[in-house]
Amino acid sequence: PPLRAPEHAAACLEALLDGTADAIATDHAPHTVVDKQVEFGAAANGISGIETALGLVLGAVDAGRLPLLRAVEALTVGPARVLGEPFGGGVGLVEGEAADLVVFDRGDRWTVTADALLSRGKNSPLIGRDLPGRVLLTIADGRLAYLAD
Repeated sequence: PPLRAPEHAAACLEALLDGTADAIATDHAPHTVVDKQVEFGAAANGISGIETALGLVLGAVDAGRLPLLRAVEALTVGPARVLGEPFGGGVGLVEGEAADLVVFDRGDRWTVTADALLSRGKNSPLIGRDLPGRVLLTIADGRLAYLAD
């Protein structure tokens, strides 16, 4: 959902905790500067969200508002279940099958900057924010999709 009042964010978090919500999704909308630098009503909706989602969720974990296991489930197995993916039953890695996974350094922090965002959309209300959990590599469908410097 779009940015809302703190009580709405708290309700989303409570839904994760009590099982009402199964997944965290970003609705990643990487619009270019050209799409955004227009009158408000004409601007493309959304922000780049996929690159900051892990750090935001880990921030909730660090603040004691969300258990780490529930956070990981909501970012991984939860969306798979919602989409009806075959591994949605809880087994994420299957020997001999193409993997989808992210390796991150839980103790490393990074600062959100336009240069750090690799998608075409550089618009984020999080620019300048320090987030936990720097991603080291991403494997999508068994192929290396991202490798940190």
